Amino acid sequence: MDFPWLTTIGAVPLVGAALVWLLPAARARLLALVFSLATLGGVIAMATQFDVAKAGAVQFAETYGWIPQIGVSYALGINGIGLTMVVLSVFLVPVCVLAAWREFDAGDEGPLRPGSAKNFFALMLVLETFMVGVFAARDVFLFYVFFEAMLIPVYFLIGGFGGPQRRYAAVKFLLYSLLVAVIALYVAGPGGSQGFLTDNLIGIHYSSTTVERLLFLGFFFAFAVKAPLWPVHTWLPDAAGEAPPTVSVLLVGVLDKVGTFGMITLCLPMFPQASKWAAPGVVVLALISVLYGALLAIGQSNVMRLIAYTSISHFGFIVLGIFAMTSTGQNGSTLYMLNHGFSTGALFLIAGFLVARRGSAQIGDYGGLQRATPLLAGVFLVAGLSSLALPGLSSFVSEILVLIGTFQRYQVAAVVATVGIILAALYILLTYQRIFTGETKPFSAGWKDLGGREAWVVAPLLAVIIALGFYPKPALDVLSPAVARTMQQAQVTDPAPTVPGLANGAGK
Repeated sequence: MDFPWLTTIGAVPLVGAALVWLLPAARARLLALVFSLATLGGVIAMATQFDVAKAGAVQFAETYGWIPQIGVSYALGINGIGLTMVVLSVFLVPVCVLAAWREFDAGDEGPLRPGSAKNFFALMLVLETFMVGVFAARDVFLFYVFFEAMLIPVYFLIGGFGGPQRRYAAVKFLLYSLLVAVIALYVAGPGGSQGFLTDNLIGIHYSSTTVERLLFLGFFFAFAVKAPLWPVHTWLPDAAGEAPPTVSVLLVGVLDKVGTFGMITLCLPMFPQASKWAAPGVVVLALISVLYGALLAIGQSNVMRLIAYTSISHFGFIVLGIFAMTSTGQNGSTLYMLNHGFSTGALFLIAGFLVARRGSAQIGDYGGLQRATPLLAGVFLVAGLSSLALPGLSSFVSEILVLIGTFQRYQVAAVVATVGIILAALYILLTYQRIFTGETKPFSAGWKDLGGREAWVVAPLLAVIIALGFYPKPALDVLSPAVARTMQQAQVTDPAPTVPGLANGAGK
């Protein structure tokens, strides 16, 4: 029997969470860091066994009967897209643990105290288990369980450790995430003891076109909320603005990817005709998200909400590439999902360092910090330039692939989407100007620059941003076969070249 890699990897942080709750609070930080690094080590070991040549197929599969009476299986497995999302998840957790290292007193705190270190670090580890599970689930019901279970630790992380409006933001986040089409899918599908297994739900013929479209809309709406896509995006700025920076990193950098991950790995393969039917409308929604998110980001006075609105714009690009229905666009979208986690994660963490020093997230409370904290200013600028897709940094490759792939099928949409690049330059560079340039505020004169622990937090993120900017081939080699498989399951092919000479093979 093959080693159960995914079950083991998911269990490690869960064991760590139990120990964090049971042992003295003074050890909570160290235990969380050790178990999150052990999880990362396990994923690295698993990745070395991953066959890149077969990245389009499910690997490390585990399938066991769970509730056969209603068709539910405990089924895990990952292809290239799932692997990159699992790697992103377990990479960011130890970074966030280290970033939150000094947010709590070292005193012995009770495990039931809402704001205790025990709760914070244990919940982070529980969330890590659910993140691995949702990206590895091969049973739709199991996916649904992980999809909804992630909301529980996030609710308590925001409600127990966030800002003044944290409880409102936490409830809003919880109520805005529901998946209601799962049971209907089982009824419309083949049924049986493995009726929720994704392999059994791909390629089936529904009783009518209307049934397939309704099922697609049910799943798509839940994923659009999670992504988030305009107009069901309003929970994100509230949640990210009130959550601790480290929680915002996982919320926006990983959890929101579940929405776009579900679109490309579930919606397109399971509902191919409905996906093609809905594609033009989804492209319009994606374009609105690109422009709306960018425009609102420009107008924000709170740096945390600003970063959240930039992510709404970025998710517009990701959805645009997915529903452009081209291999280039979907390669760009899946790579964007990975790159966005690193660049936006770095922005949230660096903004968190600023807030920790000043005690305010208001951009107007800062100014001239480049003189007092040149390293902090520099890392913010690099992360920001990656967010606006500067050539040489990771997001550029993703964004240009999305635009090229979209242009192959929707030329006007691709041209409109390029406006988002211009707006991105405005919201990043204007924010940098307002915080780090100009007249130095009196309070910043004695500020300490980036410290040793803070440098260890951002250095891995910036290293990945630069590495994937110059050499994205390893990631694309893993993603491309999975995208090709999705295109095949969705029953779509790339459009023929529009230049007559190229179509006839001229110029070879």
